[in-house]
Amino acid sequence: MKTFIGFFAGIFLMTDSINAASPLAADLIIVNATVRTMDYASPKAEAVAIYGNRIVAMGTSKELRALAGRKTRIIDAKGRLVLPGFNDSHVHFLMGGFSLASVDLRDAKSPEEMAQRLGNYAKKISKGQWILGGDWDHEKWPGAPLPTRQMIDAATPDNPVFINRTDGHMALANSLAIQLSRVTNETKDPDGGLIVRDAKGETTGVFKDSAEDLIKVPPHSFEENLHAARAATEHAGKLGVTSVTDMSAGDDVGLYQFMMERGELKTRIYAARSIVGSQVLLDAGVRAAFGNDLVRIGALKAFADGSLGSTTAKFFEPYSDAPDTRGLWFDQMQPDGIMLKRVLACDKAGLQVMIHAIGDEANAKILDIFRETAEKNGPRDRRFKIEHAQHLRPMDIARFSSQHVIASMQPYHAIDDGRWCDKRIGKERSQGTYAFRSLLDAGATLAFGTDWTVAPLDPMLSIYAAVTRRTLDDKNPNGWVPEQKITVEEAVRAYTVGSAYAEFAEKIKGSLTPGKLADIVMLDQNIFEIDPVQIQNAHAVLTIMDGRIVYEK
Repeated sequence: MKTFIGFFAGIFLMTDSINAASPLAADLIIVNATVRTMDYASPKAEAVAIYGNRIVAMGTSKELRALAGRKTRIIDAKGRLVLPGFNDSHVHFLMGGFSLASVDLRDAKSPEEMAQRLGNYAKKISKGQWILGGDWDHEKWPGAPLPTRQMIDAATPDNPVFINRTDGHMALANSLAIQLSRVTNETKDPDGGLIVRDAKGETTGVFKDSAEDLIKVPPHSFEENLHAARAATEHAGKLGVTSVTDMSAGDDVGLYQFMMERGELKTRIYAARSIVGSQVLLDAGVRAAFGNDLVRIGALKAFADGSLGSTTAKFFEPYSDAPDTRGLWFDQMQPDGIMLKRVLACDKAGLQVMIHAIGDEANAKILDIFRETAEKNGPRDRRFKIEHAQHLRPMDIARFSSQHVIASMQPYHAIDDGRWCDKRIGKERSQGTYAFRSLLDAGATLAFGTDWTVAPLDPMLSIYAAVTRRTLDDKNPNGWVPEQKITVEEAVRAYTVGSAYAEFAEKIKGSLTPGKLADIVMLDQNIFEIDPVQIQNAHAVLTIMDGRIVYEK
């Protein structure tokens, strides 16, 4: 039995055994479990003991029962699978919280169904209240037409609407929202963005990438943000997600601190803000991973390009179904050279940089920027991340390992985009899409997440996607680009150890190891043993974060 005794003074002692007569009794013990620790030194166990917010022992049920005192809670897992709490390496946390209470358009099968849902939702809210979120997906509609404001105006005459596509890289506004934002047919496209217009040059209501900023949505109040954050952390707990990297935290760190101080935060948060606002952190002298075990800052997020679904991801060659475009460089890439300048400055200050790149040219360009930055600033433990790393040329895959760049990927996107990716870029380029297997074989570090709300926050859906690659339309039962499948072990490791490493936290979480933080999830099915197709139906039945139970079914 491997154990770890914690003293209140913060002094810890590693021993080979714990004396049953010790005055220090475990607070909580899980027994009769099938434990997969994700720790190579001791990969399996039967029981876990927790003292305070730390794991103090791993071993057999008999050994750990000896650590119980009068007040110890003992949970009989009855053979269920126990894993480290899932760590989502890429979410939009507050946005996700708002989406839980907003209209859900993700599975609307036609423009008419989308309009009907919007109309029904509008009847439940006050006149003048903005309708946001939505996550519509026109690729699920017959013929995949882009929506227009005319499709939804009649259903929402009294409410401004600005609803995003599921990828977040384009959104639809109704005529009222456009009017309130003072956008006209004469409004010019901003750098890195596109206003979609009809044959007459009139605004259709669709705004892509930086053009989305033209629609002036009023800011939420602190109370509205708090309500959304509470909903988000509750939702995460129910799914076994104990840590997230919030890619759009911005000024929300104070909100998370407010919740932390009141014991309301059920999710550890590594907060990233836009690289455009990096001067705030530079002036304050903040470096990566500054804070405590619950809320930390020090990460900067940037964008190289848009998305595949919006035809704004940047490729070397034109889109197969839109040969007039190769995508768009995001406005943060303009003027040419500004991204390198920003990355150099932020990296020199010790901040972590993570950049969104979807298209193959965008990924190659960001790898070049990361390489030049490392050469100029010299060696250090910087942990650059490429968010999504979605479409890669074969020659660029090995660069992730050689340059020590982390591939922060979202497996659910593969089974979602895989329905129509071949149509958009052709089968040859699709071979380098979501290249989990190739990246791992090349020695790269994978950190898994969801991009919630772009995809569901449920880790089971992401693991299912990585292992099976069965597209959502059921047209690829053996997997889309099946050679890029990975094992359940590899997927879980990317969702725990990999994500912890990606935020400089591998010494305190990511595996069930004595001395590490007690972040644990128990599942109702053993995803290592069931048919991989059934992984999507597994659920969390117990979630422990920071040593306390935050969800119990």
